[in-house]
Amino acid sequence: MKTGNYDVLQHDKSSPIKMWTQGVPVEDAAKKQLLNAANLPFIYKWIAAMPDVHLGKGATIGSVIPTKGAIIPAAVGVDIGCGMIAVKTSLHATDLPDNLAPLRAAIEKAVPHGKTFGKRDEGAWHNPPAEADAAWSVLADDFKKITDKYPRLKNTNNRNHIGTLGTGNHFIEVCLDENQQVWFMLHSGSRGVGNAIGEHFIALAKRDMERWFIHLPDKDLAYFAEQTEHFDDYCYAVDWAQRFAKANRELMMQNVIKAARAIISKPFSADMLAVNCHHNYVSREMHYGENVLVTRKGAVSARKDELGIIPGSMGACSFIVRGLGNEESFQSCSHGAGRTMSRAEAKRRFTIEDHAKATEGVECRKDKEVVDETPAAYKPIEAVMHAQRDLVEVVHTLKQVVCVKG
Repeated sequence: MKTGNYDVLQHDKSSPIKMWTQGVPVEDAAKKQLLNAANLPFIYKWIAAMPDVHLGKGATIGSVIPTKGAIIPAAVGVDIGCGMIAVKTSLHATDLPDNLAPLRAAIEKAVPHGKTFGKRDEGAWHNPPAEADAAWSVLADDFKKITDKYPRLKNTNNRNHIGTLGTGNHFIEVCLDENQQVWFMLHSGSRGVGNAIGEHFIALAKRDMERWFIHLPDKDLAYFAEQTEHFDDYCYAVDWAQRFAKANRELMMQNVIKAARAIISKPFSADMLAVNCHHNYVSREMHYGENVLVTRKGAVSARKDELGIIPGSMGACSFIVRGLGNEESFQSCSHGAGRTMSRAEAKRRFTIEDHAKATEGVECRKDKEVVDETPAAYKPIEAVMHAQRDLVEVVHTLKQVVCVKG
């Protein structure tokens, strides 16, 4: 059923799903996943699906799920607090060096990134610098409270991951806006420790469902009921991971700016405009006069006049947006373009040559390890933006000239 700029998906007695997906593809498996969530008895009013919606674990990526009386850990996801930060600088395109390779190399040296190979983690600090320790010190006491109760979370990548990028779709970019002004932008979250927290509480919720003989259409939709011990513990741990993720992005941005100053000869300021937003998180909010829990998994808060970031793929534009405060979406928008295929499928379908052509003009990796991130593996960002034109308005359009991937 079509209503205005969104379609409505509903089955039998499930809650409605308002889908801002007109003009963009949505796989059947994602629709089924949305309907599974919509059948839960504690959904508040409806679920909002963003134009980048696609299959995830338990709950789709690109969904806004408001609840009363319960919380679904998988509706937040395992990269808790994942999000974006962008900073506008006083630099102009003409201030950048002709050869951008040294700038990319400087950023890669300043910010740990890459995969874990056995016990060797290329993406971690092996001797955290003073600024990383300072950021960790603010979080340490609350982390101890969590690990005193859940000791298995202690031996995770935590202190050694703050200020690090990770892999997959996490990135650092140097971009130019519509006026050729230079921006720094990056995407990352709560790293190893956030993943461990997410996985641990999803497993704990599943055990709770078994204990209370609660049968679900998907075991990954296991939930905690409000006013229970595990509900409170999860909310405390999620809040901590969201703070870790925010601090992680801020520390990386400081190091990116420092690296750029070592390469770019012209002095510059980097505080003209800054945006730091989560897109995998939970918050308590007022909607339609009621206090509800809103989980956004691959979605960004878009309250009236609130600034957010919607990135494209490695070869596409990204957008600084201003929220329009659309209540029907629970004041939310998409978190990016959204994948159209799995990473394995992208590696089967595209070659290194395809990827190099798609990222022409961008100083970035062009090897087999990043082919799964090639632009064609994502939905067209222009179609995604058009589908949510009643959720946000574009303030700045950014095009990357440098992209760092783990």
